[in-house]
Amino acid sequence: MDTLTIRDEILRLKKEKDVCILAHSYQSKAITEIADFTGDSYQLSVMASKTEAKTVIMCGVRFMAETVKILSPEKTVILSSPIAGCPMAEQMSKEYIENIKKSYPDYAVVAYINTTAELKTICDVCVTSASAVKIVKNIPNDKILFIPDCNLGSFVAKNVPEKTFKLLHGGCPIHGKITGEEARVAKRLHPKAKFLVHPECVPQVVAQADFIGSTTAIIDYAKASDAKEFIIGTEIAIAEYLQFECPDKKFYPLSSKLICPDMKATTLVDVYNILKGDGGEEILLDDETISKARACIDKMIELGG
Repeated sequence: MDTLTIRDEILRLKKEKDVCILAHSYQSKAITEIADFTGDSYQLSVMASKTEAKTVIMCGVRFMAETVKILSPEKTVILSSPIAGCPMAEQMSKEYIENIKKSYPDYAVVAYINTTAELKTICDVCVTSASAVKIVKNIPNDKILFIPDCNLGSFVAKNVPEKTFKLLHGGCPIHGKITGEEARVAKRLHPKAKFLVHPECVPQVVAQADFIGSTTAIIDYAKASDAKEFIIGTEIAIAEYLQFECPDKKFYPLSSKLICPDMKATTLVDVYNILKGDGGEEILLDDETISKARACIDKMIELGG
């Protein structure tokens, strides 16, 4: 069976079986083309909650599928590739943060959405990369324990200087491996290009950016800008996506290192097999975990996320 046939079969089967397919923006073009919705992790979970489909396939990583389940506990949620985890989401355990909280009892625990459902159960509020600054400004607490990404936390702290932050050594190993020197080299290679950076990058990279924002914000900025060249400082799939969306502009990946192997684990055949009833992994969370994890997401929405 060739790629085109598999794609057509996926489109037929998802309609026949009333299945909603979600694809994170870092997925390959082959996956985003068969998805009902494409976007950031939280954005996708909201879209899933609004669809009437009873079954949702998440083409992304495990914490994203968990977030879909938290917001839509009545739906069957399937992770397209069982091996697709997230090193950042999984690097801090619930027990570890509970111990840290004992040393900082008067700090509000602010959790990046890129965390496990279990860890969210002991956090005060959840944030996305797009909403983190706004949420931290709006939360009444003036002392913040920001987890798990110290790079995003550092970016937030710089933008909310009136509050005190405790950051832990954590973050995205893909974004975090890019150095300030690599950013300088990219800018020398493309001197006319605007440099757009995700705040998961280290401060030495972020400091050189013309624009800092979430994946969706980077896409929106590039589409709306009058500039014709851009260096894209996030997962390499975004540069490819923008090349197709804006063929009159040029997009350069910041580095060939910016490839997430977990995001690339999902294939068209994986999705096809799930629709045929064989493959993927259903996400199962108990009621208590869903309720407690949902509380910090609801708090985010309350504070303007």
